[in-house]
Amino acid sequence: MNSFTLELLSATELRKVEGVISFVGEDASGSFGILAGHMRCITSLVFGLSRFRCIDGEWHYLALPGGLLYFLDNRLQVCTRHFMVDRDYERISGLLQEQLLVEERALQDMKESLRRLEESLLKRLWESGHRQILQE
Repeated sequence: MNSFTLELLSATELRKVEGVISFVGEDASGSFGILAGHMRCITSLVFGLSRFRCIDGEWHYLALPGGLLYFLDNRLQVCTRHFMVDRDYERISGLLQEQLLVEERALQDMKESLRRLEESLLKRLWESGHRQILQE
C-alpha cells in the first residue's frame, strides 16, 4: 500500500508520522483529501479538526488553530502554532472546544485592552489640544 510521511511542526514540537495513507483537512474552500502520490500543493488550514489514517487502518485526529499545509514528494508538512493528536474523536473534540473558548476569551480581553488604550490615547490628545488652545 502506498504511504507518505506526515510532519507536524509547531513552535515547540516536531512529530513525524510514517506510513500515512490518507489525510483529510479543511481550508477556506472546504474539505479535501490527500493520498500518496498527490501532486504538489500548499494551502492554509482553518481552525478545527483534520484527520489522517495510517497503514494500520486507524484514524488519528489532529486539532489545530489553523496552519499551513505543504505536500511534495510524498511528504506532508503541517506548520501551526500548536497542535494536538488523539485517536479518540470525542476527547479531542472536547479539547478543541475548550481551546476555542480560551482563545475567544483571550481575544475579547485583547479587544477590551485595545479599546481602553485607544480611549486613553484620545483623551490625552484632547487634553493636549485643549491646553494648547488655553495657552494661546
